[in-house]
Amino acid sequence: MAEHIVEAPAAGKVLRVLATAGASVAEGDRVCVLEALKMELPIVAPVSGTVKAVPVAAGQAVEAGDTLAVIEG
Repeated sequence: MAEHIVEAPAAGKVLRVLATAGASVAEGDRVCVLEALKMELPIVAPVSGTVKAVPVAAGQAVEAGDTLAVIEG
């Protein structure tokens, strides 16, 4: 199985974390919600699999390219 890194598409703030380590996700499921440029951006799983890590928390500032989740699938 391959690891897929879900990266922040832009600098912003994590509003909500919806996935937890160990949880199963389907392709297209929301992993977290990011606020960037005063817009809410839903961040979705690119593949189906198991969430291996979610190294961010609500309220945390992130830069473009930062890891939001790691999915094994």
